[in-house]
Amino acid sequence: MSKEIIVTEEGLKNLQEELHYLKTVKRKEVVESIRVALGFGDLSENSEYDEAKNEQAKTESRIQELEETLKNVKLISDSDLHTESVNVGNKVKVFNEKYGEEIEYTIVGATEANALKNYISDQSPIGKALMGAKAGQTVKAQTPKGIMNIQILEITK
Repeated sequence: MSKEIIVTEEGLKNLQEELHYLKTVKRKEVVESIRVALGFGDLSENSEYDEAKNEQAKTESRIQELEETLKNVKLISDSDLHTESVNVGNKVKVFNEKYGEEIEYTIVGATEANALKNYISDQSPIGKALMGAKAGQTVKAQTPKGIMNIQILEITK
């Protein structure tokens, strides 16, 4: 039995768009690269051919991975969200005591994590510590940089 993968509506859309791109655009590009590389002759010394075949393997592997992920998706919609406690899909404004700063995270499933956007996975150390906690609580997160005390200031949709 495969593990359920929690995603937001935005995350599901992104996964579907990536799969569509790989199947309709990237596959054709890779096939064309292989065709061109075959024209260079001797395959035993043809680095372009080897590179194109490696790209084809990576593309097909990612397509397979995305198809498997999409089979096991559990969609979290806005109607499923509440603000009594932290869950996937919530925005959480916190105060990080170690760094003395406020930050807002969006809690997402593992496939959507993006540090640049402050989208943190429910499986990350901070995400795990926040899950299920309520506004006003302080949680401890065991991170690679040590234990962080994080006070939850606000939970929104």
